[in-house]
Amino acid sequence: MADGSFISRKYRIRQGIQTAVEMIYPPRCLSCGALTESDFGLCGPCWRDTPFIGGTVCESCGMPVPGAQDGYRIECDDCLRTPRAWHDGRATLRYQGGAKALILALKHGDRSELARPAARWMAQAGRELLRPNMLIAPVPLHWSRLIRRRYNQSALLAYHLGRETGLPVCPDLLRRTVRTPVLDGKTAVERSAALADAIATHRKRTYLMQGRDILLVDDVMTSGATLEACARVCRASGANHISVLVLARVAKDA
Repeated sequence: MADGSFISRKYRIRQGIQTAVEMIYPPRCLSCGALTESDFGLCGPCWRDTPFIGGTVCESCGMPVPGAQDGYRIECDDCLRTPRAWHDGRATLRYQGGAKALILALKHGDRSELARPAARWMAQAGRELLRPNMLIAPVPLHWSRLIRRRYNQSALLAYHLGRETGLPVCPDLLRRTVRTPVLDGKTAVERSAALADAIATHRKRTYLMQGRDILLVDDVMTSGATLEACARVCRASGANHISVLVLARVAKDA
């Protein structure tokens, strides 16, 4: 009885502290700052303006595609035309509307707290990709950009994704050895050329990939050139099944 009374008292104290914190810092929408019912959530209007991907998707890149699943592997025209260097891929959001605003805030606006709820959404979107003992690795950022931004948004997403899924994370499995130019606005061919020999394995981490399933994590996929470069390096280092999971996918009609 004494133990039960002690536990009950601790629970009441914890609840009281939580209530006080919520009174001082009430939950607010991640996007617009309006009051919400729970932490790390979106208000109704922002939820409607955040284009989560659902329904039938390309199993290689996560792009939404028309039609229904028929028991066969489904791929978009781009992935059929040029097979990916990885096996399976998923995306959580379309890169438009509220999703674009959130990602730009995470990437350039010092809103690192957005990585936690984003990783929760990614874990749901990528649940079919997850395998036992799969190693999560973020797309690397060149050290010069890391100094300027102070954090790698893809590494933050990977860290929280590991906490959500219970899978191990290696934040420096890959290195960006060349500071590539900004890829926004460039064609797929130009992106691939810019990334040639720009990604390498960390020589002290290569052994972690041998015969192992790898999940590559990034914030946005446009052409997929960066993830292609990462997947090729993983494959050359002995990785087994390689999948990719991104927070957002740039769709052609976006």
